[in-house]
Amino acid sequence: MTTETAHRAGEAGHTDGTGTWAVLLPAERYEAERLVHHDALELTGLTDVGRPSLGDRVAVLADAPLRLVALGRVTAPGQRHREDPDDPQSPVEPGTLVVAYTRRAFDEPVPADRLTLDGPVTALAPAAFRALADRLGPPPVRRTWLVSLDLPIEAGTPAEAVRLFWSYVQELGPRELPAFVSPSGDELAMQAFVLGEEANQDPEEDD
Repeated sequence: MTTETAHRAGEAGHTDGTGTWAVLLPAERYEAERLVHHDALELTGLTDVGRPSLGDRVAVLADAPLRLVALGRVTAPGQRHREDPDDPQSPVEPGTLVVAYTRRAFDEPVPADRLTLDGPVTALAPAAFRALADRLGPPPVRRTWLVSLDLPIEAGTPAEAVRLFWSYVQELGPRELPAFVSPSGDELAMQAFVLGEEANQDPEEDD
């Protein structure tokens, strides 16, 4: 697939929302997407030249090595109402591309080394997009998990302890605080996660 062919494929669907594209995540944005759940991806500073239209399908990729981490569709920008210290994206502004996720694979990305990208946004031929999406396979079965975060806090009252708890959570976040997760009904299978990955919390096992 040549770049020229890919661009023609993208331009053909630019007005009817049937185009197919690849979006390359900046490294810091990829880390934020792994750590905190977002319903949509927002990229800023893009021009209108060679840009997806509403409804176009998007393959979201991470680099080094190149791999597919999510699928989505282009949607209209909305107003942001949250403050997330682990989310480096800027407020919605002109030139913002918003992709609503339809499938995430941040935990088990698939290789996409055969693609050649020419920037943060690259048009893909529909056949190339389908082949890439098919590599994800069926989505995992959803189940209930118990997630907890325990912090020893010194305070004069329970209310003060709760306030301090949320202060520490906002300050340290998922980059430093271990979260403990287990399948509902199987607490013995509990695992600790830091930075979105399993982390051993038993110092004796490190010796």
